[in-house]
Amino acid sequence: MLKVRRTLEVGELSYDYFSIPEAEKELGDLSRLPFSMKVLLENLLRFEDDRTVKVGDLKAVAEWLRQRSSKHEIAYRPARVLMQDFTGVPAVVDLAAMRDAMVTLGGDPKKINPLVPVDLVIDHSVQVDAFGTPRSFEENVAIEYERNGERYQFLRWGSQAFDNFRVVPPGTGICHQVNLEHLAQVVWTAKDGNKQVAYPDTLVGTDSHTTMVNGLAVLGWGVGGIEAEAAMLGQPVSMLLPEVVGFRLTGRLPEGATATDLVLTVTQMLRKKGVVNKFVEFFGPGLDHLPLADRATIGNMAPEYGATCGFFPVDQVTIDYLKLTGRKPERVALVEAYAKAQGMWRYSDAPDPVFTDALELDLGDVEPSMAGPKRPQDRVALKGAKAGFQASLPALAGDTPLDAKEPVAGMDHALGHGDVVIAAITSCTNTSNPGVMIAAGLVAQKAAALGLERKPWVKTSLAPGSKVVTDYLDAAGLTEPLNRIGFDLVGYGCTTCIGNSGPLPDEVSGAVNEGKLVVAAVLSGNRNFEGRVHPQVKANYLASPPLVVAYALAGSMQKDITTEPLGTGKDGKPVYLKDVWPSPKEVDDAVRKAVTADMFASSYADVFAGDERWQAIGAGETGMTYDWDDQSTYVRLPPYFEGMSAEPARKLADIKGARVLGIFGDSITTDHISPAGNIAKTSPAARYLLEHGVEQRDFNSYGARRGNHEVMMRGTFANIRIKNEMLDGKEGGYTRLMPDGAEMSIYDAAMEYQKQGTPLVIFAGQEYGTGSSRDWAAKGTNLLGVKAVVAESFERIHRSNLVGMGVLPLVMYPGTDRKTLKLDGSEVVDVIGLEQGLKPLMDLTLRITRADGSTGEHKVLCRVDTLDEVEYVMHGGILHYVLRQLLAQSAPAGTA
Repeated sequence: MLKVRRTLEVGELSYDYFSIPEAEKELGDLSRLPFSMKVLLENLLRFEDDRTVKVGDLKAVAEWLRQRSSKHEIAYRPARVLMQDFTGVPAVVDLAAMRDAMVTLGGDPKKINPLVPVDLVIDHSVQVDAFGTPRSFEENVAIEYERNGERYQFLRWGSQAFDNFRVVPPGTGICHQVNLEHLAQVVWTAKDGNKQVAYPDTLVGTDSHTTMVNGLAVLGWGVGGIEAEAAMLGQPVSMLLPEVVGFRLTGRLPEGATATDLVLTVTQMLRKKGVVNKFVEFFGPGLDHLPLADRATIGNMAPEYGATCGFFPVDQVTIDYLKLTGRKPERVALVEAYAKAQGMWRYSDAPDPVFTDALELDLGDVEPSMAGPKRPQDRVALKGAKAGFQASLPALAGDTPLDAKEPVAGMDHALGHGDVVIAAITSCTNTSNPGVMIAAGLVAQKAAALGLERKPWVKTSLAPGSKVVTDYLDAAGLTEPLNRIGFDLVGYGCTTCIGNSGPLPDEVSGAVNEGKLVVAAVLSGNRNFEGRVHPQVKANYLASPPLVVAYALAGSMQKDITTEPLGTGKDGKPVYLKDVWPSPKEVDDAVRKAVTADMFASSYADVFAGDERWQAIGAGETGMTYDWDDQSTYVRLPPYFEGMSAEPARKLADIKGARVLGIFGDSITTDHISPAGNIAKTSPAARYLLEHGVEQRDFNSYGARRGNHEVMMRGTFANIRIKNEMLDGKEGGYTRLMPDGAEMSIYDAAMEYQKQGTPLVIFAGQEYGTGSSRDWAAKGTNLLGVKAVVAESFERIHRSNLVGMGVLPLVMYPGTDRKTLKLDGSEVVDVIGLEQGLKPLMDLTLRITRADGSTGEHKVLCRVDTLDEVEYVMHGGILHYVLRQLLAQSAPAGTA
């Protein structure tokens, strides 16, 4: 073992730490190791025990520097876990269920307890029901508590029943912004006897945009809830040493371009490059001119460009931000001293790190941009947005005439294709950035002064990521003009970006339905996948907050706002975008005057207390195990551990006689697999809720119902825009029950197959599972009886989630795909080779028997990547594996 524990004196305080410079005496010069890899190295140094972490792991990092890549597997232990409520509720449900299972198996339920700090921020449940009035915020919060009281009571129980578990109440902000502005420390500390040990702040989060905090030099990424639960319970994250792609930035952003335009450009470039499963690290002289908020904007969208993380190192910009946001002076001093002692401080004149590969962007080349109509990487220059929409319209409109119009009741306007019906300033990506939020306020101020108003068919909303945003908009005098344009505060949460956009006004909704129109949403979010933002809105565009305001004024994607007027001013003259767009100096001056450290200190002074509504929620039982309510439609005991034995099966059986549940194309997202938003009134989930006495107005959303497996099973593959190729392009969650071919919902078919004892498989194209770190996309797949997903490629988090639920991710080799195989869904599928013993990254044989009796065999790669993942599959899933590990350590339970 390397003896590298040393002492760091910072002012009058003393900390122990695990010194990378000391390790270099054994491992060789590591100075040009990427900063993100230095964080991993420190983690290995700190946990080296000659069991889970060995000297060979440390040497593998040094060898990485010479080879610039590695296939070496490491055990990584993050300092903490971050959750939001959509993913957090099912995670707490799982922990509660594990306690029940532990009691059943004769173990001690106290063993099921977070061993690292866990913070859950309730930010995904507020919906935009009320908008455009001064009372919108109060009305939406009241509705939120009425809808979600049962879930919130359950979370109150969890915060009392589990150690190391804190809940940030509703109405506070978005988890990633709260993390950036308050929870993250850059350098974490913990007691070890009478010593304080300092180490890098690291985390995993149950939301893919956990990567936002990479902008603050905190290494974190999204994982599924099941993987996060394992991390909470002390299990290391098993991972291969990553490739690290360097992204060199030079120059400065030009006038007119924002951080949003920059991140859309970066996303497009990195998607084209291909960085799935890789770290991305930003470097170069451009960082000297890139504010922390802009860095966080780029870090936030790492899932959109496909990377595990988008990391920025510690430098003076980091220190200045920590001071601005009210971190304690002792912590700020520790961050600087620690980073410099460890070789983790970015010096402008130091040699560049060594990367696996690299690409470069001159910030001066960035231009105003949007992304859409349905993928974040589909960037289009603002000047080409109109033409881009028109080019996509035929495919989106289908049989509807391209010149279709429909009158809107009560308005002197006929709604047409491309009309913007939602304009939302929403999402952590941009509401954490004072520059773009102030710019939006200035656009509203100038527009209101000229007499412009939002178009009456546009639903407008402002949902900041923290209360600090409200404070600085007030201080800058921009709240009132935003309200005049219709951007009243609707809540502090994710809202439109997660699909909680709320209903369109009846007259607008009716016109859209009647005319079968392709209407648009413009939002300052990070996701615009099909069916996510609103079920009636087919064209969704990501844009900066000031452009969201501009499109609320213009009212249509069929208008080129770079050359055509936004509207007519009170003097009767046309008003153009250039007339209301603020200069960089105007924005900078307003930010400097309005944003103060006192605002952050005040907003976060008592962040866990909550308002009167939160404090009034009773937690019910506060015992070791949860008192499940069989009548609940929100929180139910899941079936994962029913009939579980203390020992796993000795070997896996081959999959024999499987039927095809669905055949899907490329870029199937976790929103397609497990939607978060609206529960369609004709869906199996709606049928279940109605049968249990829930009226349609109280359906809430799939995201809010994630504590109930019955709803979520029925919602799996229930996205209204998903297309199963077994049904010739029909939209929605349908399939054919074989062998007779009867058409029915995917859920109903899966239940029929379960009655027959028939296993199921899914076929898909490239990038299967893109998007959110949605564990229910894997849980639902498992509960439907799917044993394997056969795709051309998988997105990182979803592949891991499938393994965590015991579902095999199988990758077809180049030259073979669902099209070359000419699959129609009538086939019977066998997966052969499992009985020989599962090994990491082994080849298996896919035997396909067609309806005419002919057979063919095809080699597939089993993407069970590591030895730990082999164990998870052998046990039936990661939670079963962890439960058995803890059971083995557990004394018989006394009284619980």
